[in-house]
Amino acid sequence: MPRDYYDILGLDRSADETAIKKAFRKLAQRYHPDVSSEPDAEDRFKEINEAYQVLVDPQKRQMYDRFGHAGVNMGAGAGGFSGGIPDLEDLMEDLLGGIFGGRGRGSSRRRPRRGRDLRYDLRLTLEQSIFGDEIDIELTRWVACEVCEGSGAKVGTSPRTCPTCRGSGQVQQERPGFLVGMITVTDCPTCQGKGSIIDTPCDNCTGRGKVRQPRTLSVNVPPGVDEGTQIRLSGEGEPGELGGPPGNLYVVLSVEEHPVFKRHGHDLLVNVPVNIAQAVLGTSVSVPVLDPETRSKRQQEVKIAPGTQSGERITLRGKGAPKLRPDGRSSGHGDQVVVIDVVIPTKLTTEQRELFEKLAESMGTEVGTGQQKGFFERMASFFGGEPPR
Repeated sequence: MPRDYYDILGLDRSADETAIKKAFRKLAQRYHPDVSSEPDAEDRFKEINEAYQVLVDPQKRQMYDRFGHAGVNMGAGAGGFSGGIPDLEDLMEDLLGGIFGGRGRGSSRRRPRRGRDLRYDLRLTLEQSIFGDEIDIELTRWVACEVCEGSGAKVGTSPRTCPTCRGSGQVQQERPGFLVGMITVTDCPTCQGKGSIIDTPCDNCTGRGKVRQPRTLSVNVPPGVDEGTQIRLSGEGEPGELGGPPGNLYVVLSVEEHPVFKRHGHDLLVNVPVNIAQAVLGTSVSVPVLDPETRSKRQQEVKIAPGTQSGERITLRGKGAPKLRPDGRSSGHGDQVVVIDVVIPTKLTTEQRELFEKLAESMGTEVGTGQQKGFFERMASFFGGEPPR
């Protein structure tokens, strides 16, 4: 069994973002393979890095707190975690504000960098969340320029090395200080830290190396998804820089309220109104059912026993939402719970009123025995008096 993420970072479950980052920084400095001599450093750091990625992200943390490791895998989609070792300089740049070992951010900019992740909010009907669906989404995003292949330079030309920084992307400045001068490293103002200059920009992307482009993607929504579930489309984020890999697209799901059903975990609740005569005498009623196996809506007969009280529940086993596994497949179903709502009429016809009056007369207008008498005995005891006789 995988270890608890909070235990890995040495945190309790109430830890805030600051505490999570502090714990990760301390463990990263100890176990990162580039600085640690311990034989299991790489495995330990992969474990630490995975725990940090989940707990520092509010949505992933919520899924983990609710469903454990299965919730994380569900939220991450088919790709899961790579478990790779991030570059030490990039790691410390994120945690410590961009400076590690005396080097500035310009040096990391000259290396291939992964593109940004994107988010798309997709709203589903309850039926889509139960049955699953394949939905086409449209979004506009940055993509690598096909004309210059992402270089930003016009076809037939190439970027040249920046003469100011000589391709390093950085410049050093010495400032006078007390007893000794101070050397600061900043991004090159000529090339903005890229290390190269484009003299003849590409006409298609004007030197950016990327263009905005609409795109249609197909999202496979598995049966049983719920509010807040994330589906990851690997490589569908923004393009990387300097030949780096693209980011990912995270499709975050929300589910519309349904006029008939309410979802509670894997169970579906439906309120069925019956009149007072049906509740007293018993009857059969048709209730709506969402059938995941046939992906259809249908009616099912349910028997109401004589003397059924308002609020009583009848359980239809296996008629709820599919239970989604981490691999995207379903494993069993929840239940459908039919909640009986006995409706007391507020308006009666003359004939109905006469019938209720005869019923009241036959049952007696004074408090009888059984549950009614027991209720008044408890009331009298509460107020310190004698119960009615």
